[in-house]
Amino acid sequence: MTALKRRRGAAVLAGGVAAVMLLAACSSDSSTEDSATEETASASEEATAEEGTDVAAGCEAYSQYMGNEGASVSIFTSILPPEQGLFEQSWSEFESCTGIDIVYEGSDQFEAQLPTRIAGGNAPDIAFIPQPGLLAKLVADGGPVPASEGTVANVDQYWNAAWKSYGTVDGTFYAAPLGSNMKSFVWYSPKTFAANGYTVPTTWDELWALSDQMVADGVKPWCGGIESGGATGWAATDWLEQIMLRMYGGEVYDKWVNHEILFDSPEVTAAMDVLAGWMKNPDYVNGGFGNVQTIATTAFQDAGGPILAGECGMLQQASFYANFWGNFQEGATVGVDGDAYAFYLPAMDDAVAPQPVVGGGEFVAAFADRPEVAAVQTYLASPEFATSKASLGTWVSANSGVPLDTYAEGSIDQLSAQYLTDLTGTFRFDASDLMPAAVGAGAEWTEMTAWFAEDKPTAEVLKAIDAAWPAS
Repeated sequence: MTALKRRRGAAVLAGGVAAVMLLAACSSDSSTEDSATEETASASEEATAEEGTDVAAGCEAYSQYMGNEGASVSIFTSILPPEQGLFEQSWSEFESCTGIDIVYEGSDQFEAQLPTRIAGGNAPDIAFIPQPGLLAKLVADGGPVPASEGTVANVDQYWNAAWKSYGTVDGTFYAAPLGSNMKSFVWYSPKTFAANGYTVPTTWDELWALSDQMVADGVKPWCGGIESGGATGWAATDWLEQIMLRMYGGEVYDKWVNHEILFDSPEVTAAMDVLAGWMKNPDYVNGGFGNVQTIATTAFQDAGGPILAGECGMLQQASFYANFWGNFQEGATVGVDGDAYAFYLPAMDDAVAPQPVVGGGEFVAAFADRPEVAAVQTYLASPEFATSKASLGTWVSANSGVPLDTYAEGSIDQLSAQYLTDLTGTFRFDASDLMPAAVGAGAEWTEMTAWFAEDKPTAEVLKAIDAAWPAS
């Protein structure tokens, strides 16, 4: 039996009747609405009870979602082809077994269109929300409904607790994680490391000892680039986030995100000093491009190229950077013994932040509380869905119920999942994505760029970012 078809012992409810009661549950102060809901639930329960004794072969994993045959659930998202086809393939068996038709609609104007559709009474049944900040805004405007009980149960069992907090607004949980990405990686060339006798560092001190060894060998240990058109500077904010989480742990990181700790604080100032000793160190950077200032003008997409040319040793960048190596060398391989690969950016102090990881991802919010919508939302939070989707490649889930061997052996996806699924690690979402846009996608980008390009003093940079924080 495939991983998709395995039943979850604790998560699968005993009996079809209990499953439909769970998925159909909703709250209403109106006795009329309560009566209608009870009648609908009763009809669904009777249908499921009858079918529960005769589930089609191969559909056992979907028994808890039965009783909604002929229903349709719409999903609205910014994820476009070719990824759309993989999503549709991943849940095709769910559709066949449950009789629920999932209607996928992608748009490159998603963030502008979704609030308009909600305001116009044309909300989708489900939307894939790309950032927690957007979810909070939608809740404030009266958008999504609280997550189904089955979704809550899945998230509580299979995700690091931090993920649930990002789907929660004002104490109510609305949205489960969908896909995930890993930002706490250092890219390097395994072939070059082997040729020079370098060992992948597993501690913070080992990382800098290796950097110093590369300097002694006549190689700049680090290369980097933060140019990204109108988003120039975002890569530098990621570097600061890695340090903040490692130096101070999740609680201080959260206070920083919420501006309870200012940018112009001793904590952030100290983190900037660490970053200066790393990416503004003229002995360390910018291999293959020039001096420290070239970091501001080097496109982030190009930053790793000198690694394959032997002109620099390492690049701190996210998991998605696996897609760029073929641009630098035709046929370049990404793997443990390949032309390029990545290792985990080590922790500074396990007592402060055990296995710190900065990452991101999307969230599944529902805008209707019909039983079939609850069923789809619950399914999208299940290991069965995540395993099905991950098995198709180019996608990672932080759902710990997905076996690691679902991913290609030695792939960046598998390495990412290894860290993202750790229930005891210190996971935090990308800080700039959580901050107000005027800061996280505004002043922080421009000021960090000035820090590199103009050598603008750290104190001035941090004060300027604080000044951009909205008053309310």
